Parts: sequence; structure tokens; C-alpha cells
Amino acid sequence: MAHFAEIDSNSSKVLRVLVVDNNDLLDSGNNESEALGVTYLTEGFGGTWVQTSYNGKFRKNYACIGYTYDDTRDAFIPPQPFSSWTLNASTCRWDAPVVHPDDGKLYEWDENITNWKE
Repeated sequence: MAHFAEIDSNSSKVLRVLVVDNNDLLDSGNNESEALGVTYLTEGFGGTWVQTSYNGKFRKNYACIGYTYDDTRDAFIPPQPFSSWTLNASTCRWDAPVVHPDDGKLYEWDENITNWKE
């Protein structure tokens, strides 16, 4: 099964993610083709579609509703969790300005102090 995200043409936000049977992606040489999946979904539902991957083999992150598709990076980017966090260009995920403690305790981010709080 292959997963495809519908992208809002104005905001580049992911609207929904649908599954397409692998048989609907096979070209004449029996190879999976993203273009065939896009055509299948466009003809059936309209819209703009981009394939996504659970394991992050391509497009950095699995697309979820509310994520943004960055055409330049060819990546799905989750919403920014806090205004102090910055986008990691390599992973296309958000990094806290302070590294999460690795001492086995439970922490949550406190934006007021821009640090982790036990």
C-alpha cells in the first residue's frame, strides 16, 4: 500500500492522507510509479497529491493533517510546536533551543522559560 497526501494549493497544508493499492501504481514494466498514484487520486478526487512514506525514506517525514509540504525541500514539515523552536534543515523537524535532558526523567517544554521542566 502507498500513502498519498492531498495538499491545499493555497497554503501547502496537508488536508488528508489516503492509501492507494500497489496494483494501482504499477506501470507497464510492473514498477511502482508515484505519477500513476497521483493520476489515480486526481481523477477520483481532484486536488493535488504527493506521495508520503511511513519510514521517512523520502520527503523526510510521514505526512499528517496540518503538516506543510515544502516543495523546495521536497519534504513534509510538522507544525511548529513553540515559537522558540527552529526548523532543522536536515530533518525538517523542529528543534528546541535547549537539548532535551537524557536522564530518564519525564520533561515537558515550558515556553515561558524556554526550557524543559520536570
